[in-house]
Amino acid sequence: QVQFVESGGGLVQPGGALRLSCVVSGGIFSSYTMGWYRQAPGKQRELVATIWFGPIMYADSVKGRFAISRDNAKKTVYLQMSSLLPDDTAVYYCNTLPWRDWGQGTQVTVSS
Repeated sequence: QVQFVESGGGLVQPGGALRLSCVVSGGIFSSYTMGWYRQAPGKQRELVATIWFGPIMYADSVKGRFAISRDNAKKTVYLQMSSLLPDDTAVYYCNTLPWRDWGQGTQVTVSS
């Protein structure tokens, strides 16, 4: 069974930066397409970035501000977020594509 443990969230002012991490256990990490998803209050969960062996993909809303990366040796995927906006406030999750059972996520709050 594949499991995800996200960390790195917190409260940050608009324009600030955060780096999220997700450690993956179970399965063969290096074979997975990995993604970062987020869910804001009252909204559906959305995919914001994906990474595999091909092109990295970003949602239009985060393009140029977020950067996804992975370390296969550490079985970890990262999301570097900069120029944060209040609209980026959400619980952030990592998962495979297609997705499996969800981890607990990490809360990101952008507010002054």
